[in-house]
Amino acid sequence: MSARPLTVDDYTPEKIRELVAETPPSGRKRSLGAIAAVATLGSLLFGYDTGVIAAALPYMHLPRAAHGLGMTIFEEGFVGGLLCFGAALGATFGGRLSDKYGRRHNITLLAIVFLLGALGCTFSVNIWMLYLFRIVLGFAVGGASATVPVFLGETAPKRIRGVLVAVDQFMIVGGQLLAYSMNAIIAHVNSGPSVTIENDPSGAYASGTVVAWEKVQHIAGLLVSDGNGSTWRYMLVLASIPAIALWIGIRLMPESSRWYAANLRIPEAIGALKRVRDESKDGPVAAEVDEMLEIQRNEAKQEKWGLGQIWGARWTRRLLIIGIILGLADQLTGINTAMYYMPKVLNAAGLPMSDSISLNVISGAVSFLGSGVGFWLIARFERRHIGMYQESSIVVSLALLSATFFLFIQPHQQDDGSIVGAPAFAPYLVLIIVCLFVFAKQSGTVTWVLVSELFPAKVRGISMGMAVGALWIANAIVALVFPIMMEKLGGAGTYLIFCLINVFSLIFYMKYVPETKYHSLEELEERFEKEYS
Repeated sequence: MSARPLTVDDYTPEKIRELVAETPPSGRKRSLGAIAAVATLGSLLFGYDTGVIAAALPYMHLPRAAHGLGMTIFEEGFVGGLLCFGAALGATFGGRLSDKYGRRHNITLLAIVFLLGALGCTFSVNIWMLYLFRIVLGFAVGGASATVPVFLGETAPKRIRGVLVAVDQFMIVGGQLLAYSMNAIIAHVNSGPSVTIENDPSGAYASGTVVAWEKVQHIAGLLVSDGNGSTWRYMLVLASIPAIALWIGIRLMPESSRWYAANLRIPEAIGALKRVRDESKDGPVAAEVDEMLEIQRNEAKQEKWGLGQIWGARWTRRLLIIGIILGLADQLTGINTAMYYMPKVLNAAGLPMSDSISLNVISGAVSFLGSGVGFWLIARFERRHIGMYQESSIVVSLALLSATFFLFIQPHQQDDGSIVGAPAFAPYLVLIIVCLFVFAKQSGTVTWVLVSELFPAKVRGISMGMAVGALWIANAIVALVFPIMMEKLGGAGTYLIFCLINVFSLIFYMKYVPETKYHSLEELEERFEKEYS
């Protein structure tokens, strides 16, 4: 007769101590820094693949004769938006897959999808092929955004959990800075988007003249014979390098001990935990495993929860709603109008496109600096207070940005979109205010930490997936409509709308977001069930 499977009740504190004594580490010791560095390569790819498009889009607008894609304003929004829709799918399904098969396993598969998406986008022969592989790439981005913070949050000890999860955000903006830097270098080597004139009906340019595309794109009947439109392909292909590094590196790391514990694979949980814990700093491994299992003991008689059970229980429903609103609010800050379209914003303020691509590096550097400051803020202050600082600072920044466009730029805008007679300082004032906006957002970003801490263990993956999926849907909508908003409303109206949205987000943080600092994930679960039931 075969032995009956062990249940959670069989793992008494004494049994756990015995298992800890007899179970060796499941592999070589891995520092938390090494785990974070490898896992967040997925976050770096997240940042690179979302940021690289900012400078790639102007080259895609070039005609096919100039090796571009002949992209329209409407199609431009879809290039950004479809990645985000793919990311929403990736976040939703990625959460479910990570619950079923493991966090590390999921990240390994996502590395392959990242590579396929990067190569597919690079070698796209038309806009429809690009759309398809942007969705594929988005699936990887969304899956990583849902899985990596959970993997880090479950692997880290309580004392540094917030800081370690914040590495995720740091690497996202690091990936964006890398993208902007590579874009600027490649654009400098190849010059800004330009075409060789074949025939100019207006007579302004002779045949064979090389000229910036922005100067001639409005000429009716213009024919071009060549151009540097293929420059965007060099920008996109570089994403394949960290994808390969992620696939290699994550295979050397342990699986989440909490995922093992949630699936009652206790010896494996102990083996994985021994690879990453320093008991002199983090306490006994046996005590941590017993803490993980305490929740399992309390829920042993419950079936594994799906979305129906989550929505049916008042306390988990409230946590899910809070998580979803946090995801929506994170993207409705308007941050990705800067991340995806900064060259477009600066060009709309009156700067040449080539200068706009180069100056985009400044906003990327400020974003990276802001994330570094965010480490200090997360370590020092409560999560809610950081969120309120973020939202109030964003409201002020966006109000100033809207006013700058209204007072100094839009009165000088011509019918073809060019700016004539605006104060010379106006575009640089836009750059400064956008940098203040980006700094406020990145230094105050606490969304990823909060959503990694809110949800109970049995539903963490699916709930995280829903919250991050909502985040990506909002991201997609912003990416899709922003070019049209700038065309129809101008910078003043566009950023005024985002400013008002953030007023509501500030109120939400003040009234409804719970504090999660200073508690283990298990303690938070017990607290939320009591407070929200």
